[in-house]
Amino acid sequence: MIISIVVAASDDNAIGRDNQLLWKLPNDMKFFKNLTWGMPILMGRKTFESIGSKALPGRLNIVLTRQAEAIQQTKDIVIADNIEKAIVLASAAHYKELFVIGGSDLYRQMMPTANKIYLTRVHTFYPDADSFIDQIDQNSFRLIVSENFPSDDRHAFSYSFETWERKH
Repeated sequence: MIISIVVAASDDNAIGRDNQLLWKLPNDMKFFKNLTWGMPILMGRKTFESIGSKALPGRLNIVLTRQAEAIQQTKDIVIADNIEKAIVLASAAHYKELFVIGGSDLYRQMMPTANKIYLTRVHTFYPDADSFIDQIDQNSFRLIVSENFPSDDRHAFSYSFETWERKH
């Protein structure tokens, strides 16, 4: 199974503050939706809570938590108490790719096994953020796609869609 990290991070690798995203970029949300539609997504409990404790539609939502009683399972929300179980759940449903969507602890845990990283690089700095991703190790990953977009009336910051692939 391909394991892919999907993340939006500022130039200083900030991804959030107070369990919320730092920006609104409509094109990034559209990219995320199109990329993950019909696929399994894996998130930590805090990320699940930050999206309103509801399933993102059109996807199998796998929530990684040791507090399973706090989350109601449905046909679109399943609970895993460890990463291996989460991967088994996605594999058992015959998906070819699992998308890891946050938060920072889960990104850190999944980076050594990730095959791809879909990074929206937001060209700004957030020194007061409280959630960050690790710098991408360019000895392990190579940049295969980079598309740049300027700021505009709907996007306060310029940004880039980057795809990184693990070196073999």
